[in-house]
Amino acid sequence: MMISLFGSFESGIIYALMALGVYLSFRVLDFPDLTVDGSFVTGAAVAALMIINGYSPLTATLAAVIAGFIAGCITGILHTKGKINPLLSGILMMIALYSINLRIMGRPNIPLLNEETIFTKLTAFWQNLGLDSVFNPILGIFGATQFPRTWAVLIVMVFVTFAIKFLTDYFLKTETGLAIRATGDNKRMIRSFSANTDWLIILGIGISNAMVALSGSLIAQHGGFADVGMGIGMIIIGLASVIIGEALFGAKTIARATLAVIGGAIIYRIAVTFALRVDFLEAGDMKVITAVIVIAALVAPKILESRRDKKRRMRKRDELSKRLAFENESGGVKSSAAP
Repeated sequence: MMISLFGSFESGIIYALMALGVYLSFRVLDFPDLTVDGSFVTGAAVAALMIINGYSPLTATLAAVIAGFIAGCITGILHTKGKINPLLSGILMMIALYSINLRIMGRPNIPLLNEETIFTKLTAFWQNLGLDSVFNPILGIFGATQFPRTWAVLIVMVFVTFAIKFLTDYFLKTETGLAIRATGDNKRMIRSFSANTDWLIILGIGISNAMVALSGSLIAQHGGFADVGMGIGMIIIGLASVIIGEALFGAKTIARATLAVIGGAIIYRIAVTFALRVDFLEAGDMKVITAVIVIAALVAPKILESRRDKKRRMRKRDELSKRLAFENESGGVKSSAAP
């Protein structure tokens, strides 16, 4: 069980990069971008193709980020210059990317099991330093008898994900970032200040899909393969992470919201792990599990808020009743004391 939770945390922190991209388009820009299902695979496909052709894993990952950025920009251009509905722009780009991804890979699946990836390099370096023997006793404290193959992926990905989170926070506080946030809140208002909202939307969707493609390339290298179908339902997983994170941790500030998204991605993976341990559920039930988790994340906060409102109203009613009773009693005492 401990190893399963460790694996969930490890994959959740990588998927958090994808969730941050979804947060940028869905929450900041108010743009329902379905390109995510395609750009996630684009990142995986570009990275896998370059790695099997002998390129450095780092170069392949950077190329995947650029490919995702271009895909997102095209979606933004379809919406802003082509005047196509945001939802339809994303759907069209997602469909187009399916064929483009097949063209990039040349086949439906590229295995990376015997190739050198970022994680194989990282793991080899980590194990040479003998750092696993330092971290394994931490799990021993919680009674673990089995230990993960390496801590390298988890530790390094925590640093990478939080570095991108802090960069996102910083970017959204710059002049351009504030303009993107204002565009998502009220496009007409920001346009009245002579801001080029078309450019801001294209840039925002581009950055969002660059993050998604980065996550896709890392998942491919971590899992050891790139598959043309690996992006199906990715937008739902991203939305689930955003909604769960906001429901549990709140989103009053940008820094808190991005932290909540990372937490949501990890909790989503842990929830799926627990769900799959239920006897009557199978791996093929993943989509149902995802739908149930999203529904629970959407409905639970409203039920809790409704209960809090009810308690608040009852408390105010009790206070008012006590005050009226006290005033009546005081009035009665004064009347009886009066000559």
